[in-house]
Amino acid sequence: MFTFNDIFKSSFLSQAGGVTANPLLMTVSVVLLITFSVLIRIVYKKTFRGVMYSKTFGTSLSLVVLVTGFVIMAISSNVILSLGMVGALSIIRFRTAVKDPMDITYMFWAVGLGITTGAGLFFIAVLLFIVITIFLLTTAKEILFDQPYLFVFSCINESAEHDVMRILNEAVKKTKLRSKIVSKERIEISVELCLQKNKKTLFVSEISALPGVSSASLLSAEGDLSI
Repeated sequence: MFTFNDIFKSSFLSQAGGVTANPLLMTVSVVLLITFSVLIRIVYKKTFRGVMYSKTFGTSLSLVVLVTGFVIMAISSNVILSLGMVGALSIIRFRTAVKDPMDITYMFWAVGLGITTGAGLFFIAVLLFIVITIFLLTTAKEILFDQPYLFVFSCINESAEHDVMRILNEAVKKTKLRSKIVSKERIEISVELCLQKNKKTLFVSEISALPGVSSASLLSAEGDLSI
């Protein structure tokens, strides 16, 4: 019966194995890692729903796929090396604030692609990429049509406010009053709205040209539509 020390002293621990033992598998793994690193960045850009797209985060996703894949390829060839890598990674702490919960999902997806590809599980890696890509693209289409916007305008009286809301209700799909500030000089109103599928914003110019309207602004809002 082998003891724990006998196992660690055996030559089994130092011999090469995994993807690195086969040059063909290693080549396929590297090609897939590069392919996934490029495609995951494209998918992230296509499905991004925030206000400002971050090129840095897209590049980070590509690097996570590559780095994770190469690390898995390295530690799969030696059990002692893999144990040392686990110990090294256990002391790392990531404290970067994540603004969008979907960014965490993309990061886990990149890590998953790197692990499965680096371990030589090519079928699982390709299946993982295809399934999640289809899901994200389908979800992105639904989010795209319901992208929330915030329309802020100022007017001098209730009559001008009525004219603005009439044009607004005809031009957009949904509206919801968010705030109304009334002072002696003017009325300032914020309206959450959802544009039509054609995404036309000509109503902003039409409203700003109305008598009694001093300003009109359309802003892209973060988060989900509450209408």
